[in-house]
Amino acid sequence: MTKPSLLLLCTLLTATALRAETKSASSYFAKPITGKVELSSIGKIAFGPGGMLLISDPKAASIVAMDTGDAGPVRRLGKRVDEIEAILAKAAKVESLLVVDMAVNPASGKIYFSATGRPGNQPLLLALAADGSVASVSLDAVAHVRMTLPSVENAQLRNVTDLAWGADSVIVAGQSSEEFANKIYEIPSPLENGENARFFSAETFHVAHNKWETKAPIQSFIPWEEDGDFYVVGAFACTPIAKFPISELESGSKIKGTSVVELGSGNRPRDMFIYEKDGVEWLVTNTQRFKENLFGPSKYWAARVRMDYLDADSPENTNEKAARRNVKAPSGPEAQGIEVVEALFGAVIVSQLENSEVVVMRESDPAREDAPHSVELVSLP
Repeated sequence: MTKPSLLLLCTLLTATALRAETKSASSYFAKPITGKVELSSIGKIAFGPGGMLLISDPKAASIVAMDTGDAGPVRRLGKRVDEIEAILAKAAKVESLLVVDMAVNPASGKIYFSATGRPGNQPLLLALAADGSVASVSLDAVAHVRMTLPSVENAQLRNVTDLAWGADSVIVAGQSSEEFANKIYEIPSPLENGENARFFSAETFHVAHNKWETKAPIQSFIPWEEDGDFYVVGAFACTPIAKFPISELESGSKIKGTSVVELGSGNRPRDMFIYEKDGVEWLVTNTQRFKENLFGPSKYWAARVRMDYLDADSPENTNEKAARRNVKAPSGPEAQGIEVVEALFGAVIVSQLENSEVVVMRESDPAREDAPHSVELVSLP
């Protein structure tokens, strides 16, 4: 069982703590700009404290933090919303759109979507309210800062794969054009315009591949703190879960991650979060199966892992010897405490509202690639 203080430390970095924040988002900014947020692209989004929305702009190699003013109270989505793409497109006044990411604001329960509008791949930001109404989020006259993601000389950021608020800072995972392409960035608060990030190159042992790799980027992660040390716990394609200690490292350092769990090859992680149920703490990873599906009704599925697996640090239970999920069964017996979450079959995107309550964007027909999606509030077992 994990240490009694672990959940408290983790929740300081997750939706439950963000909901409890009383300070405004702008109080975390240094010399913010109040004006129009210009986006050349839009990717992953996430919430920080006080209604702060973090928006990745991969083409500009930057992260925008904006004060939405959406500070509550919490109102939960009343019922499932079907054909969400069509509803969002109508609100944005575009022919069609592709949803890139979804994030629920734990301070209000409002659900935000980053999307690209067609034609033209227009960056769009929209929000779904508890009553099912949808509106575009204004990017005019809002307090914001734009934070540049640094790189070494002659290197280029190719993508931002995930981002989150943690330990009073913004954490970003990305992929660059370097040999050590897997990048982790830490931007401390107060957040300010320009380049103020530490960055690290990450190397990971891929359990399913039985080798160390530097190019595969972290696809999803959580910030995690234990015994005063700060980590990024991330998941990769094919699908090791590894922890990276970034406390007190010099910017530009190379990190060797410690792989503690292998969920199985042929999968690509999409979202990650922590929750507690009946006294047990779980790490959930939502994934997409890109090989033949071995089980379940959809290529989108999720696994939950007991948090005490993250304590592993000896050669006997890490990297080559990391715990492996039984890929032919919903749970065990090869790795007890690693099991499929049936409530998340078909979930394309999962965003945590509070503890076991999550907002899910789910496929309506697993047999159709072009099928519309629905959005609903789900309580996890």
